[in-house]
Amino acid sequence: MTRPETLQAVASPPQGWMPASWRQRHALQQPTYPDAAALEGVLNELHALPPLVTSREVLNLKHQLADAQEGKRFLLQGGDCAEIFGDCTPEVISNRLKVLLQMSLVLVHGLRLPVVRVGRFAGQYAKPRSADTETKDGITLPSYRGDLVNGPEFNAEARIPDPRRMIKGHARSAMTMNFIRALIDDGFADLHHPEYWNLAWVGHSPLAEEYQTMVAGIGDAVRFMETLSGESIHNLRSVDFYTSHEALLLPYEEGVTRQVPRQAGWFNLGTHFPWIGMRTAAVDGAHTEYFRGICNPVAIKIGPSVTPDQLLRLIDVLNPNDDPGRLSLIHRMSATSIADKLPPLLEAVKRDGRRVLWICDPMHGNTESTSNGYKTRRFENIRSELEQAFEIHAAIGTRLGGAHLELTGEDVTECTGGARELTDIDLERAYRTTVDPRLNYEQALEIAMLIVRKQAQINAPTPI
Repeated sequence: MTRPETLQAVASPPQGWMPASWRQRHALQQPTYPDAAALEGVLNELHALPPLVTSREVLNLKHQLADAQEGKRFLLQGGDCAEIFGDCTPEVISNRLKVLLQMSLVLVHGLRLPVVRVGRFAGQYAKPRSADTETKDGITLPSYRGDLVNGPEFNAEARIPDPRRMIKGHARSAMTMNFIRALIDDGFADLHHPEYWNLAWVGHSPLAEEYQTMVAGIGDAVRFMETLSGESIHNLRSVDFYTSHEALLLPYEEGVTRQVPRQAGWFNLGTHFPWIGMRTAAVDGAHTEYFRGICNPVAIKIGPSVTPDQLLRLIDVLNPNDDPGRLSLIHRMSATSIADKLPPLLEAVKRDGRRVLWICDPMHGNTESTSNGYKTRRFENIRSELEQAFEIHAAIGTRLGGAHLELTGEDVTECTGGARELTDIDLERAYRTTVDPRLNYEQALEIAMLIVRKQAQINAPTPI
């Protein structure tokens, strides 16, 4: 999934830290398993399974994120809100990859920067919930917490937390990563053949002509350079690709945390780039305790309730040595609150000279419910938050180095607006998500084009 690079040295783990240290802290958003012995048996089984990623890949990503902190790369992080086991199919996986490849091509072409490609998949099987239970028709059951924990069907048996699901989730993640690696190694990402990335259902997209014109121009440039050099440009045939997920279910994360030969410290080898969600980012909480000891690059979701002091304390715990590439901050404020809530955080981090990668998640703060009962996100609000983020960072003198998006390559209608101007009525046609609404292909590609235009506007010289 990645090409070898020079590995960075890894610092020793914090004194006394172990993968199970989180158990001594208050852990939020965790299920209650009815059989403690069965849970421990599953954790022992997880410990014995092969890792899903390597420490070399993890450190390569950390190096690239350090470049992004310096403005030398741009991070594109995207994928499903919550994966389901049933979507571990070649069509769904390849369609996700196609969307991210197309978006990254737009960004590389427009930003004139290498793009760090990170998929929100191969492990995004657990989701936080607003309440521990849900009630329908007078019946109250435990909430669905993602396929890694229990089933979405509204019956008592499906909603019992089952630790065996962690083994199934590990297997599905391995299958997903294996297929992505095979696709990339087989030339799926070859810039000489971007037609491999086309999605059949979007042939008549309003954005198709603009995208195809750009691809044709890139193809002409590649052929021109190869004609001059007299040989093929081989580094256009493959890409680096990394995976990420919210490390929510701490028993699972503990189970995939390993020490490796010739490296100090502990690595989460279930993903390259884990993050802490907004609901579990307490500085003295179990998730922060777990994250402070692993060597992976990590991220935290930052919401509108976070204060500058809280944020600086989190940075102190998670990156006490100001290690390049170690810490990313994903702000998700909402289009209406970002102008008030984000600047104090940027100013505090800048004033203290902390080294972080700022990423904008314009999705999660803009979720709402329609009159016909669908949870959705309006494209104009997603666009507004992203545009404001670029402007706020530029005004303060910080750098927005990435975007974090929930998207799919399937023909869904879950977010309104965008190129086809989807309405609330359109949601009924193809609303498939089990948790949060996702951008479809057209809307995702439009976001990539918006990023390019906005960055060009920010970089444009001021008229005299």
